[in-house]
Amino acid sequence: MSDRATPKDPAPRAAAAMRPALPKRFYAEVCVAPAASGTGYRILLDARSIRTPAKRELAVPSEELAQALAMEWRAQTDRIDPATMPLTRLVNTAIDGVAGRELEVRADIVKYAGSDLLCYFAPEPAALAERQRRGWSPVHQWAGERFGARPMLAEGIMPVEQDAAMLGRLAASLDAYDAFVLAALHVVTTLTGSALLALALADGRLDAASAWSLAHIDEDFQIEQWGADAEATARRGHRWCEMQSAARLIALVSGSPVR
Repeated sequence: MSDRATPKDPAPRAAAAMRPALPKRFYAEVCVAPAASGTGYRILLDARSIRTPAKRELAVPSEELAQALAMEWRAQTDRIDPATMPLTRLVNTAIDGVAGRELEVRADIVKYAGSDLLCYFAPEPAALAERQRRGWSPVHQWAGERFGARPMLAEGIMPVEQDAAMLGRLAASLDAYDAFVLAALHVVTTLTGSALLALALADGRLDAASAWSLAHIDEDFQIEQWGADAEATARRGHRWCEMQSAARLIALVSGSPVR
């Protein structure tokens, strides 16, 4: 059968037809200015403040973060594509979904810490378990110094109860972070399955690539044994982009170098 006669898969065309049309770029100039509240910075499009999806002013605590957001808006061409604006999306989440709900977000991060990925070693094969121990042990040591007790560890999936005092100190450490950093920390925690990795990243003990690698020791081991799956690789690529954006947001709010 010739290529011309081969039936075309309608799924991609149907999916494309269902996607809403991207809005046209409606502004010429993008600049950063003090927020209307007098605290923080906002981004102006032709002298008008950007609003979040919930119609709040998009204002951020650091000028560095505001400039990074402005770059995303300047980079838009004839259409505004949110997929190319990861920092803006995350900031919108912080303002609309985290601000005012900080206690809930902190509690969810602590919940992850109670069953943290880094507390459960593979029972077998031995090579995988050894790779996990070698990679995760420095994080366990850091956590012991940071929160007063090393995490309780186990093999397999049977739950292990973490020290309540350690979890309490971990929870207290989250009080230092505003809605923007909390939003980023929550993203890192959910992407990696590890609050310890998220907090080590925020503390500057790990960079984004190292934290990502430690979260995927098992997956990478399986890929070495059986090969990669194209769809899984694509999903992982999208998640890695989210991870990088969250790490960048933490760095821009804290004023530390982006790692």
